[in-house]
Amino acid sequence: MRYTLLRTEEHEEERDNELASYQKKTTGQPGRKYFTMLVVLGTLFLGYIAIANDLKPIRIGSKAIDTLAFSFNLQKPFYVVVIDAGSTGSRVLAFSFHESILNGNLVLDNELFKEIKPGLSSFADKPEDAARSLTTLLNEAKTVIPQSEWPRTLLTMKATAGLRLLPEHKARGILEECRKLFQTSGFQIARNSISIMEGTDEGIFSWFTVNFLLDRFNSLSSQTTVAALDLGGGSTQVTFQPDSAQAKKLGKHVYSINVFNHNMSLYTHSYLGMGLMAARKAILTYDMNLEDTNSKVPIEVHSECINPIVSAEWSYHGRDYRVKGPINGTYKVVKTQNFAGGDENKPIVRFAECLKIIEKYVGTLTERPIGLKDHEVYAFSYYFERATEVALIDPFMGGRVQLSSFLKQAMETCDYPNTDQPFMCLDLTFIYVLLKDGFGLEPSTKLHLYKKINGHELSWALGAAFNVLQNGL
Repeated sequence: MRYTLLRTEEHEEERDNELASYQKKTTGQPGRKYFTMLVVLGTLFLGYIAIANDLKPIRIGSKAIDTLAFSFNLQKPFYVVVIDAGSTGSRVLAFSFHESILNGNLVLDNELFKEIKPGLSSFADKPEDAARSLTTLLNEAKTVIPQSEWPRTLLTMKATAGLRLLPEHKARGILEECRKLFQTSGFQIARNSISIMEGTDEGIFSWFTVNFLLDRFNSLSSQTTVAALDLGGGSTQVTFQPDSAQAKKLGKHVYSINVFNHNMSLYTHSYLGMGLMAARKAILTYDMNLEDTNSKVPIEVHSECINPIVSAEWSYHGRDYRVKGPINGTYKVVKTQNFAGGDENKPIVRFAECLKIIEKYVGTLTERPIGLKDHEVYAFSYYFERATEVALIDPFMGGRVQLSSFLKQAMETCDYPNTDQPFMCLDLTFIYVLLKDGFGLEPSTKLHLYKKINGHELSWALGAAFNVLQNGL
């Protein structure tokens, strides 16, 4: 593997010149030779001891050898800083890597993850404030990277659906202010270090991150890699390695990529507007005409997917909403759990009506991911967050649940008037309908829901870092 991650058919020209800062084969080669000799001699010595003492064979894994070499300072760490400018928040991920002494492969050592809210798109009319909000994240990155390494540390920022949905001139203004800030950061940047990321890259980078952390690249068949589902605020991505029959049906969303010097076909599709927050806004304002509303005044919304007793403030994409349940709400008589007994008239969401609205919205989705149900599915971001908030999985460990669990939990949530989680009924129902009707999963499909694997965040940022190391800024 030579820092190779991605090449789509649209960008297949060779970019063989390594990153300038790491271009030359450094003077570490003599150390590598001596260390290899030491490993060989040490292995023979351990083998002799094992035979002499009638012990079981001693196995020394390549990871152990590489870790030993790193501890002897035979490899120098290097760093990449990635700013994930999402629709609901901005995150910094600072990665440290070293080059394996055995095969030259990149080895991920550590990462820093920090997040702030709101996202850059919330500063649509104040681009200077948008850039200023990132100062905290840059300072966090500097705490884990030696100052002497800052000039050689690659810094890149990729904005996702939040900026994609803004008018072009407003998005461009925010990016330009961020570029000015980064030029004074001390890190290494280039003209295209700051940009709005294509949904295709977002999906492929996320898929790479999941499969890299799961160590699924030992065999690059479609049976060993897993599908990656990333639910963001403004968009959602579906990415998996199709078999040849599926690839023919999926057409223009299948890309030719290179992963660790292996060519493969990969399906990815980013569905703009199917992110959780974008979908929530569309569902809440179903059948409403917002064109004539005053942008400076909160919009009052009455939704079938909100409990009748709820009155909540919500902001999305620079607009404020006062969200309430339907004017003529529905109540359900239930037995009370106290010693006195008796009945209680409890306000509920009319689940069937809410479901119809959500099904209509998801029904607008085109070019569906044929064959996704045949793959092992890992889902993260808002999929994970909503599952933890209703105790479907452990918030620290993650876990595996059937898709039908989302429906069961949605129906229970919609029957309970919870003002602390006013949108949970809507969100859970949307997730279930999106995965079942939109993406073709069965209710019995098992979803692997995680925030981290082996201590590393599940996001597109790690894939982007590998791509930067391969192709430069």
